[in-house]
Amino acid sequence: MQQRAVGRSGLQVSRLGLGTLTWGRETTLSDARTLLRKFVAAGGNLIDTAAAYAAGDAERIIGRLIRAGDVARDDLVIATKAGFGIREGQRVVDTSRTTLLADLRESLRRLGTDHIDLWQLHAWGDAPIEESLAAIDTAVTAGDVRYAGVSNFVGWQTAQAATWQAAFPGRTRLTSIQVEYSLLARRAEVEVIPAAQALGLGFFPWSPIGRGVLTGKYRTGTPKNSRGASDHFSWFVEPYLEQRSRAVTEAVMIAADGLEFEPAQVALLWVRDAPGVTAPLLGARTPAQLEPYLAAEDLELPAEIVSALDDVSGGPSSLRVVEEDEPTIGLF
Repeated sequence: MQQRAVGRSGLQVSRLGLGTLTWGRETTLSDARTLLRKFVAAGGNLIDTAAAYAAGDAERIIGRLIRAGDVARDDLVIATKAGFGIREGQRVVDTSRTTLLADLRESLRRLGTDHIDLWQLHAWGDAPIEESLAAIDTAVTAGDVRYAGVSNFVGWQTAQAATWQAAFPGRTRLTSIQVEYSLLARRAEVEVIPAAQALGLGFFPWSPIGRGVLTGKYRTGTPKNSRGASDHFSWFVEPYLEQRSRAVTEAVMIAADGLEFEPAQVALLWVRDAPGVTAPLLGARTPAQLEPYLAAEDLELPAEIVSALDDVSGGPSSLRVVEEDEPTIGLF
């Protein structure tokens, strides 16, 4: 699998990342083992997780697989997040220094590693951003973290955080931003991706398959074994089961049929090769779901298909137009 630099940093990752949101819930230990082995065997190295995923179980599974020798620690770039969790059944964002560093200690313990390759603020919180960023500086200075990034920040938040860190010698410069991006969620093109390009940050899109909807599995209803039917994740899928999403999904299905690709491959390739993208994060719950993504390594979408998908999903991408007009703009 091809490797890409993360922004202007020295960090190199595979151009696909393996997400672990469902590990410890919908994804069993056995399936997680197979997923990780297949991904690494295909040349993948970026594993994305979080302290909040399955109340820490996703990190525990990764740590267990490393200790069992299913994959070598040195073959992985582990990206995890802190500052988000569930308290008394409610989702809570707490990016205070105390909580962030406590989350980091627990992540290191669960993963069974002495360092995190990429540590990210999971969301913008109520704590002063300079306090949250100071926790990153502390973690890097202590050797617990190699690179740092942010997740689910909007454009101005990304710019404020990155500029603060770059303003004073000795602070840890941010390396990356992670937000949702797909044919069903193109908001990142407005401010987040331009901010990332201007500030030299890598960009990791999560849910590049439109929360699973762009596979076409929800065209005639909600399958019983799907994420949309899950007690934990039905809320996650529901926003994309409306008329506009159906129209985009149909366009993906038509493109896939004409190209003899799978719909999931079409949706992934549109994101993977979009301007500014470093590595889409795959939410495959089972080994069978991972296979078409790995098989797409040598595939590309024709320019006319990309343009047609742009049009049906919201209009031409200003980023793509700029990249074509000025080849020197952008990082990748």
